Amino acid sequence: MSTNLENFSKAAQSGNTYVLAPLPYADNALEPVISAHTMSFHYGKHHKAYVDNLNKLLADNNALAGQSLENIITATAGQADKAGIFNNAAQVWNHMFYWHSLSPEGGGEPPANLKQKIEASFGSVDACKKEFANAAVTQFGSGWAWLVQEGDKLAILKTSNADSPLTKNSRPLLTIDVWEHAYYLDYQNRRPDYVNTILDKLINWEFAASNLR
Repeated sequence: MSTNLENFSKAAQSGNTYVLAPLPYADNALEPVISAHTMSFHYGKHHKAYVDNLNKLLADNNALAGQSLENIITATAGQADKAGIFNNAAQVWNHMFYWHSLSPEGGGEPPANLKQKIEASFGSVDACKKEFANAAVTQFGSGWAWLVQEGDKLAILKTSNADSPLTKNSRPLLTIDVWEHAYYLDYQNRRPDYVNTILDKLINWEFAASNLR
């Protein structure tokens, strides 16, 4: 996957049609933290539905059809008459980014260049993980928690529903999906367990490092 976030979504595009980009690992590769059963619904049904809905919504929109997801997201953000297009395009992008934010070989220590920035911004990797987890756990309702780059500093933010840092002049490095469909089959209402286990076992620090400016 390209580290050029402006073209991150190329794998989801085939001409003027949007497609379900392949997972970067097998659907059972994240077990036992995230089960293949959850992946079959989350990726195979929810993520796919956003792709299908986006294609339907853009079928009669020549101005946006065929543009990158990044362009569609920034062009439609905050426009009530294009909320459906924004929501589905952003959710396709957010989900692609989430799958790459996880790795079967995740967890552990960040690469040196990322660790240095984390320590400069948060004091320690543990402090960063604690703030990341808090944002994910306290996001009310559906949404996302993000590790982002803002200039020379790193920060944690959370967004509701389909919103993303792409609309906030922040550069996303990692995300955790806290929509209930991301974890409910495996963790029921135990969102903190899901979040903390991801941060300990699956979080893809290498991906975050590759996204640094």
